[in-house]
Order: sequence, then C-alpha cells, then structure tokens
Amino acid sequence: MGVDFGKAIPREKIQLEDISGWRIAVDGYNALYQFLAIIRGMDGGHLKDSKGRVTSHISGLFYRTINLMELGIEAVYVFDGKPPDLKNEEIARRSAQRREANDQYLRALQSGDLPQARKFAEASTVLRRDMVADAKELLDGMGVPWVDAPSEGEAQASVMAAEGTVKAVASQDHDSLVFGAPILVRNVTISGKRRLPSKGIMINVIPERITLASVLSSTGLSREQLVDFAILLGTDFNPDGFEGVGPVTALKYLRKYGALQNVTELKDKLASVPYQEIRKLYLNAPSVPGIKPAWKRPDRERLISFLVDEHSFSRERVESALVRLKSDPPPKSETLEKWFG
Repeated sequence: MGVDFGKAIPREKIQLEDISGWRIAVDGYNALYQFLAIIRGMDGGHLKDSKGRVTSHISGLFYRTINLMELGIEAVYVFDGKPPDLKNEEIARRSAQRREANDQYLRALQSGDLPQARKFAEASTVLRRDMVADAKELLDGMGVPWVDAPSEGEAQASVMAAEGTVKAVASQDHDSLVFGAPILVRNVTISGKRRLPSKGIMINVIPERITLASVLSSTGLSREQLVDFAILLGTDFNPDGFEGVGPVTALKYLRKYGALQNVTELKDKLASVPYQEIRKLYLNAPSVPGIKPAWKRPDRERLISFLVDEHSFSRERVESALVRLKSDPPPKSETLEKWFG
C-alpha cells in the first residue's frame, strides 16, 4: 500500500533511543492496521474482550505508546479523513483482496494449517470505525493528542512536520516524503522481534530514518520530480504504475526528460493516467495548517475503567504498564507479541 521506493532511496538504520526527545506525527490508520495484523493468536484470531470485541488494536496502541513515552518520544496520532475520489479504485481493490484472504484463512483454519491461517488472517485485516473510536478514547485517557485530517492522514502529518509542529512523520509507507515531510521514520510502531508464522522464524524489525533532503540529493530529483517518480512506480491513486517501469527506468526517464509528460516512451499510456490530478494531491493535499497538539498527564482511573472494566484487560498488567512511565526503558528485544493471551 502506498508508494514503495524500496532501495532507490537512502535510509539509515536507527534505534528508537536515537529519536528520544522528538515530537512525531504518527500515521494513525497505518499504526492500527499494523497492530490488528500482528497482534493475533497462533491460529490468526484477534485478541478479544469478554464481550467478544476485538482488542488487538487497543493492546498494541497502549503498550507501544507507553514505550515511546518512556523513551521521551511525544507522539501525536493523525487519522485519515475522507479519501480522495482518485483512491476509490485502490480501496475497492484492497477490499476484494481482504475478502479473498479471509476465505483462504477460513479454509486454512479448517484444514488445521495454522501457519497459513495466521498469514492469511494478517492479510484480511479490516479497520472499522468503532476501532478508530476505541483508539481515540484510549489516547484521550493517556493524554496523547490526536488529529482528524480532512483527507489523507499522511498529508496532514507531513504539513505538521514541514511547519515544525513535529520533527518527523512515523509511517510504514513512503508517501509522507512525497507529501513533503522533511523526515520519515519507519518501523516505529512495530520495531522489535516479530514472528513470521508462515516461515516459523523470528525477525528483528529495526527503525529507519529517511530524510527528504537526502532522497532529493541522492536521486538528483526536485520535489516535483519526486512526485512524478512516485507516479511512475505506482501510488494509491494509480496503483498499477507503468508496466515495465521500475526505479532504475523511472529515474532514467526523469533525468532525461525532466517531467512525466515529456517521456515519449510512455506517451500512449499517459492518456489513461490522471497524473496532473495526482500531482495536485501530493503537492496541494487538503490539510489544516497551524495545528498545536497538547500533551497531558495520563488519567489513571479513566484508563483502568476503559481497559480493565470495559475491555477485560488484566488489571495487574495495566497498572504495571502505567508504573513503567516512571521506570527504566524496556529492553530493546521487547515485542508486541508478548501481549498475546
């Protein structure tokens, strides 16, 4: 999902401790999807409360945000608003993929193939409005600010970073760079050890820092050309990109012709791609300037009521987590999967 520049751009491996003291705008939908996908049982089922309601997203958001707070990282979560009409095709495609993955999950579960069941369960992840409401309620109790974007959350987060309200955008996708964020940090919400059920192995997910200045410098592109680079590779607004055009070819075209519309080899294909509208979305996306998020002290009683009384979390674990806000940082090997069961 989103733009994937892969190895075409420079990136730096970091530790979360390296961004201690930073204020970051976290792509809220992106983070919640990650929590819902990763925090599951061995059979692929979500964590649920005593009423059968999914709590994987709440668990991930609570414990990971506390990790960030312990490290002195102030996060503000930014949630998507109404998606652009150009994204409708991609949304429909994702929905179809999730339905197919869910069918495969059920078949794998019925056959007793738990690794395959877990893999397809992750691919079938759905984020509902009530889950977003849960996240906002939790963040309010934690004293962590959140923002509703008028459209794309990454666009709003990127504006906040460009204005200096926050230092960086945290997301798995590269889109915030195309939206103009000066710094992107990846793997912030999923760093640590993670199991790959389909392979039966553990991997170590390491945070990355990518700066817009280094991307433009290394590729020799301008900000406007970076948008064209993204369009050539494929975005949420033209997910298929251009057949046969990868990063190397895309860079060659832009260095030779300067702009997408001048690429003679793609003249016939350009007619079917609304590239001018996509450009406008990245260069002038709807956003609310001048946002001033405020961080507050956590409300212990409110959190216990929401997590323990309402959603059946362990009181002992919740209280221990709240105490951690004044304790030493957790070990670097900590993983979200420790909160299963």
